Amino acid sequence: MTTLASRLERARERLAGHGQEHVLGHAANLDPVRLDRLLDQVDALSLEQVDALAAALDDDGGFVLPADLAPATIVRRAQVDAAWSAHGEALVRAGKVACFMVAGGQGTRLGWDAPKGTFPATPITRAPLFQVFAEQIRAARQRFGAMIRWYIMTSPMNDAPTREFFVRHDHFGLGADTVMFFPQGTLPSLSLDGRLLLAEPDELAVNPDGHGGSLRALRHSGALDDMRAHGIEHISYFQVDNPLVHAVDPIFVGVHAAHPSSSGEMTSKMVAKRDAAEKVGVFCASAGRTMVVEYSDLPASLAAERDGDGRLRFDAGSIAIHMLSREFVERLTAHGLALPLHKARKKVPHIGDDGIRVDPTTPNAIKMETFVFDAIPMAQSSLVLETDRAEEFAPIKNADGDDSPVTSIAAQVARAARWLESAGWSIPRLADGSPDCTIELSPLAAGCEAACTNLVPRAIERGAALAITPS
Repeated sequence: MTTLASRLERARERLAGHGQEHVLGHAANLDPVRLDRLLDQVDALSLEQVDALAAALDDDGGFVLPADLAPATIVRRAQVDAAWSAHGEALVRAGKVACFMVAGGQGTRLGWDAPKGTFPATPITRAPLFQVFAEQIRAARQRFGAMIRWYIMTSPMNDAPTREFFVRHDHFGLGADTVMFFPQGTLPSLSLDGRLLLAEPDELAVNPDGHGGSLRALRHSGALDDMRAHGIEHISYFQVDNPLVHAVDPIFVGVHAAHPSSSGEMTSKMVAKRDAAEKVGVFCASAGRTMVVEYSDLPASLAAERDGDGRLRFDAGSIAIHMLSREFVERLTAHGLALPLHKARKKVPHIGDDGIRVDPTTPNAIKMETFVFDAIPMAQSSLVLETDRAEEFAPIKNADGDDSPVTSIAAQVARAARWLESAGWSIPRLADGSPDCTIELSPLAAGCEAACTNLVPRAIERGAALAITPS
């Protein structure tokens, strides 16, 4: 029988072989339950991975700008062939498309002490982000007569409260058996000299492995197996903070699956950058492959270049909306997926060697994460579809300023007004052209602009607040 003492000795030997034996420095002060907890974490730890992470600390990781860097191939909306759109709609109707949302974040930057998806996001009813997407999926099910499944990646920190939130809201009418939750993986946080840190005497300090970890999580959770069992071939990927995203977009599906220059493995959406200095990643091309270059790695001279029409040459801003084929994700993750590590210096509270808690005032540790867009060059060929910022990108990231609830709500109202005007409604407007009213349009009432023709047109009064919900 394996005793706690023998487990402790084996763990100590393993850690010592990698210069990390300090992790057990407080073991003598732990009761059996807490020691067992710590040993479980040590046993699950890949010390070879820790060695690789520690080695990466000495790598400056500087991005080397390819000599042949060029703008990515962009499919403009006006270039979309009706046949591609029809093909995408057929795939949705056949139940071949699923939604996959990355929702591992907390609302800390918003001053919201809960999973970000629970944040009240809409202009009038203050529906949470999770509800916005759930209603989109329900509306798409009704529109296309298809069962569209929803996969939600949480984090170890917010998995339980996310599940509880959905139970409390009866899964927003989707059916519990059609929504699958699973947490993303983690990576150990390391001190600046490569030592593992302890969050508590019985707990390693770890951090989520980034949205790049979503691909591994799809496999390890069994989500890919579930998709295969339900005949799902394509995955609509989006993040929890953007209430304007089109969770199910047949045009996007069609460009991804039917465009002659697409391998049908990974396709992305972009919006034109506001200006050369906007802090968003940019879709580029090198050696025949599409890639995202982070704004900090794109020289200002290139960022400012313009073409003959006066448009920024490198104008394709990444907005974290992708289509992936299930088979592509299966291939990438079959033998482990090694995406590049991105490092960030952070202040990580930890337990010191003396057992006293340390709350650093300056960055003392490195957190590693991976980004899903680094999988794009691994596709045989990849396209980028242009979308309109006003139509599909108004994230809620910050408490105020850009990408805040205020800016997102303004964008939601503006889009609703535009959709309704296209269907014959009379919308009062201010001198600057913005709506002189507050409108909230539930996806269940009109899930897309075309669906607004099903609503009876009317005139909205100035200063009115109107929530349009299903009749």
